[in-house]
Amino acid sequence: MKLNKRSATITEGPSRAPARAMMKAMGLTDEDLAKPMIGIANTWIETMPCNLHLRRLSEKVKEGVRKAGGTPIEFNTVAISDGITMGTEGMKTSLVSREVVADSIELVARGHYFDGLVALSGCDKTLPGTVMALARVNVPSLMIYGGSIEPGRLDGKDLTIQDVFEAVGKFSAGKITREQFCQVENKACPNAGACGGQFTANTMSTAFSMMGISPIGANEIPAMSEAKDKACFDAGKLVIELLKKDVKPSDIITRKSIENAITSVCMTGGSTNAVLHLLALAHELEIPLKIEDFDRISVRTPLLGDLKPGGRYVASDFYRAGGFRVLAQRMKEAGRLHADCPTVTGKTIGQEAGLAREVKGQKVILPLSQPLKPTGGLVILKGNLAPEGCVLKVAGEKREFFEGPAKVFECEDDAFEAVKKRKIKAGDVVVIRYEGPRGGPGMREMLGVTAALVGEGLGDSVALLTDGRFSGATHGLMVGHVSPEAALRGPIAAVKNGDRIRFDLPGRKLEVLLPASEIKRRLKSWKEPKPRYTKGVMAKYAALVSTSSRGAVTC
Repeated sequence: MKLNKRSATITEGPSRAPARAMMKAMGLTDEDLAKPMIGIANTWIETMPCNLHLRRLSEKVKEGVRKAGGTPIEFNTVAISDGITMGTEGMKTSLVSREVVADSIELVARGHYFDGLVALSGCDKTLPGTVMALARVNVPSLMIYGGSIEPGRLDGKDLTIQDVFEAVGKFSAGKITREQFCQVENKACPNAGACGGQFTANTMSTAFSMMGISPIGANEIPAMSEAKDKACFDAGKLVIELLKKDVKPSDIITRKSIENAITSVCMTGGSTNAVLHLLALAHELEIPLKIEDFDRISVRTPLLGDLKPGGRYVASDFYRAGGFRVLAQRMKEAGRLHADCPTVTGKTIGQEAGLAREVKGQKVILPLSQPLKPTGGLVILKGNLAPEGCVLKVAGEKREFFEGPAKVFECEDDAFEAVKKRKIKAGDVVVIRYEGPRGGPGMREMLGVTAALVGEGLGDSVALLTDGRFSGATHGLMVGHVSPEAALRGPIAAVKNGDRIRFDLPGRKLEVLLPASEIKRRLKSWKEPKPRYTKGVMAKYAALVSTSSRGAVTC
């Protein structure tokens, strides 16, 4: 089999002499140009710890590609830090960046006819963005995650970025001193790597490992571990093996492998953002998947991962307990693993589960006989407030019913000010609207608001709903992705201060206690707000984006 049949389009024949001349200017030789060209799609950027170390790892990937007989060509794309932009207008760019990551990788890969691809990801949106691109280009390829940060330490306890966000609320409520506040800030993030709990980055790392598009055993290695360097070297060699066997993403990413990914998210108490991203990935390959499928899978999947934000442990603890092979083994034992699904390693996910090496006495991944909950960490609610559905993470949440008066805010900023001024009281239902994919635009995460509520001690006595979304670090009775969103004249646009809102988790209902005729009457007088952006990438996104119930895709 000719391994460089794609790149030969631009490297072979007399007519391609100008292209070869330009590539030789970069130091490539005739021998290099005769080998398969492997694109190394790097999301390195100097704006966050999550992706800061990816230059180091890309060099290891390139070494592996060369060792296996390929020619690596590295290129870069953008990334937005959710944690750094959180609570600002800049946060609206985060979900938009998923599309830009996917689009830019697709453009370079198509334009330069790479024979294979290795994508390096770090912060939240770079994981789904890279895999969406691999699915589009559909040449032999894999994604490898840069890995989690190690936890910080303070007073003998682990710290994550979640603790810093919650410290904002504690400081605002006078529960900690300024000195204690600064200590949390200074100790929480000790080095490079993505946020340490089962937040969005580690959730998607889990999903893509169990899906098989990432080599199992690689993603869970912490960012600064020497073992991560070897895993990246091996990934470089592995892509050449995929090329020799002509194994493409469409061979790996199937309905069954996506169900494995969803199960892994539910079993570990993962982020609600997984719903958006897996719906979007399924859309890329025209795989039928609906928001209701997440609830169907979650209701029959036990919650076994005792991971932050709802649990006690962080991603590096998960790795040291035995990692994703142990998780795959649990899924298999529970009868919740499609064991015959292939992975990029050449083994099926069931075979990988059989290689699990669980650390004796570990308490991170619980046995089937001792689940944290008998059902998974995700719940999909519907009702007169969310006809197309909304998403709730229930890991660590004990309340099944809640009812209270609405306190309505037209944007996240106003809600956060109300929280800081302690205007939210026990029993309230905070409603934040016009933060959806179109209305934001960009569907901001609300970790600043939700963490401040928890920090003030209201986490167990208030609820929140929004057409925006949440960080994976959010926990509590916090419902996101309410669809249709307010900017599309969804029922959330009709809610007024004081309206009673009811959450019924067993019944899968989210309702405002108003007659249908009253909701219809209020929406009849609704006027679409003026767009916040009229030019540039944000305006393009708002014009093209679908609802969150379809993954907020743009094509």
